[in-house]
Amino acid sequence: MESQEEGKQQAHLALANKLFLLSHPDVDDIEKVRLRDEVLDAVKSDDMASLYESLVAGSVLEMDTELLDSMRGRIADEMKKLDEKIADAEENLGESEVREAHLAKSLHYIQIGDKEKALEQLKITEGKTVAVGQKMDLVFYTLQLGFFYLDFDLISKSIDKAKNLFEEGGDWERKNRLKVYEGLYCMSTRNFKRAANLFLDSISTFTTYELFPYDTFIFYTVLASIISLDRVSVKKKVVDAPEILAVIGKVPHLSEFLNSLYNCQYNSFFSAFFVYSQFLESYKSVKMEAMATAFGVTVDFIDQELSRFIAAGKLHCKIDKVAGVLETNRPDAKNALYQATIKQGDFLLNRIQKLSRVIDL
Repeated sequence: MESQEEGKQQAHLALANKLFLLSHPDVDDIEKVRLRDEVLDAVKSDDMASLYESLVAGSVLEMDTELLDSMRGRIADEMKKLDEKIADAEENLGESEVREAHLAKSLHYIQIGDKEKALEQLKITEGKTVAVGQKMDLVFYTLQLGFFYLDFDLISKSIDKAKNLFEEGGDWERKNRLKVYEGLYCMSTRNFKRAANLFLDSISTFTTYELFPYDTFIFYTVLASIISLDRVSVKKKVVDAPEILAVIGKVPHLSEFLNSLYNCQYNSFFSAFFVYSQFLESYKSVKMEAMATAFGVTVDFIDQELSRFIAAGKLHCKIDKVAGVLETNRPDAKNALYQATIKQGDFLLNRIQKLSRVIDL
């Protein structure tokens, strides 16, 4: 497994995000076709045979026995080479080389997505590791495995282990990295206040690009802060923070979302947050009076708000003013796929016509 490039997300965590999107009902079918191709490419690239089998079992990918056999064959060949390097290091080289050989095997198990063997090999590598910093790096690899598989028990235990290691020593760079890992864990387990404080402490020292890009980190920081901090703290630590101001414009709708809420511009806040769409998703029809009650506003306010969103094409519903009812008319996924196919078909036909004119010449 190659060392992680600075500024680049760890490949398996990027893959985890694509797997999540594939399972999300709001992602268009045409987009899921692209995601499946990218997932398959990632699986093939790293010989992730076990993950491939589980995705086939879950009907995400189709079974290709030839592909599976070829991945298994390459895994066996690579493991043989790694074991030979370990044996050679133990027989002819020093403790440092032995540790590196075991680490290489650990990283290969991580690369092919074999969680249990990776954890077992990381434990063996730890037993041959003396330096606190190197032990800490092994914990970070374990945490990445935990986040990929959403194993929160493993993540929690690994964070505690890292904190115990820091009592023995450790550098500030790794300590700051751990704050972001712990913040992501806290956010995943709905401890938003702890997550916000950890993220805010890490804004000026952020180096954990293996988890997510800096823009995403700022996005998480703003959301966790809005949910958990008081108004004065939001102003001081978020609204006026130069690090956030430098990036917030790159994240769609985030600036409007933050500032409209802080400035009590709830009309703009609802546009950015768009909770109306979430509310209507559960209904084929709903009384305007019930919706107004749910949002704590008047029926006239809901009428004016939704009329504007419907006219702009942001809400798929219609208002029956006489009956006082909202009726949803969301386009289904098959219709969206049909429209996308027609659009791409027209594009292909135009290309073929241009090509035929060139050939005629």
